[in-house]
Amino acid sequence: MTRILVVDDDLAIREMVALALEKCGYRVDRAPGLPEARAALDAAPPGLVVCDLYLPGGTGLDLLEQVRALPGPPPMILMTARGSMETTALALNGGVFDYIAKPFDLDVLLERVRAALGGAVEAGAEPERGPASMMVGSHPAMVEAYKATGRVAAMAVPVLVLGETGTGKELVARALHRFGGHPEGPFVPVHCGAIPDTLIESELFGHRRGAFTDAQRDRRGALALAHGGTVFLDEIGEISPVFQVKLLRFLEDGIVQPLGAEKGDPVKVRVVAATHRDLRALVAAGSFRQDLYYRLAGFEIRLPALRDRLSDLPDLVQHFQERFRGELGLPAAGPPSREVLAALAAHPWPGNVRELGHVVRRLLIETGALGDAAALGRILGDGPAPGAPALSPASFGAPFVPLEEMERMYLLAVLAHARGNKTEAARILGIERKTLTRKLRPADCMDTDDAEGGAP
Repeated sequence: MTRILVVDDDLAIREMVALALEKCGYRVDRAPGLPEARAALDAAPPGLVVCDLYLPGGTGLDLLEQVRALPGPPPMILMTARGSMETTALALNGGVFDYIAKPFDLDVLLERVRAALGGAVEAGAEPERGPASMMVGSHPAMVEAYKATGRVAAMAVPVLVLGETGTGKELVARALHRFGGHPEGPFVPVHCGAIPDTLIESELFGHRRGAFTDAQRDRRGALALAHGGTVFLDEIGEISPVFQVKLLRFLEDGIVQPLGAEKGDPVKVRVVAATHRDLRALVAAGSFRQDLYYRLAGFEIRLPALRDRLSDLPDLVQHFQERFRGELGLPAAGPPSREVLAALAAHPWPGNVRELGHVVRRLLIETGALGDAAALGRILGDGPAPGAPALSPASFGAPFVPLEEMERMYLLAVLAHARGNKTEAARILGIERKTLTRKLRPADCMDTDDAEGGAP
């Protein structure tokens, strides 16, 4: 299996590139800076080096000298968001195979990797999946979330993750834990909105035997269980004002005092909170403490709704198709049909990516593939049930939206089918590219036929 060394000090970019390569069947080594990259080269020369230009401790051009000194030197691809004519010339004259400017599309990078290796992916190699907790998509808003996660992961500050239900807030929390300072510690999730007010204090702080009627034994709370790791407080906007005071006290002094205990014990834990609600509006309305908000929001990461990142639909659908095909024991199937992608793009997705996963799973269970638009319509509730009239209100994708918005959703469906390539989408639609650009919002798409879109 071909080994590739990926060197980038930006954790989010490094992981995004590495996971994309692993999914294609390559073995990937990672290095955050020049010293680590030099050590990796000495330990086991790779078949290819993909490296950022500007690194802690030097530059990619410095690493290029060591690469060129190896027996049978591997090809090297440089990436940078701060390139110049001079650095490009130095890199190419120094023997770099290719020089890619950020932001770039992952498909472009993978094509250049295949070209550099002469198509060297081992025959029959089964593509490796990334960790289940990793998020999928390269829409600019998602890339910003990746970058934010990478920047703050190693910092000992509480993080507040904002986004609608089903956008992947727990996945961000797990990534913060995985790439944080204590990934070996426990990760303890607590759904605050699902626990009654009368029990949430016991759930988080624990209790002593006899503290209340049903307390028949001592019980450790989530905060104590998460000692040395991360506690994830989902739907933090749902906790009562009374409990807000107790949580604030813990955030200030780090002491966990179980119900019925005479004294508490210090706990070292990272707190990641999440909510679909607007906490600032709750603070303004007086239902959420301002001091607690500031304690929780040491840093904020915001996730976009699925309807605002429809250019990611093909990748998300493929991700779920591969995942559920393995889980359900289904044989390999072809990609989703154009009609299925168009129907998915036209759906409002109130449940966001979580809902998309459920829909793809159910369609695979019912039909074994992703090609039956009629079956998908029944699953989504956007099409007639068997025996129903050919036309019904549900046939038009209720809830109804203005005509302009329906046109936008259709355009995005075509753009998703074209994998973000506006030139190809315009050809399918029979309109000029500039007309398509004018009809879409600036954040609606990433263009894969120029240097504007893709991964950073």
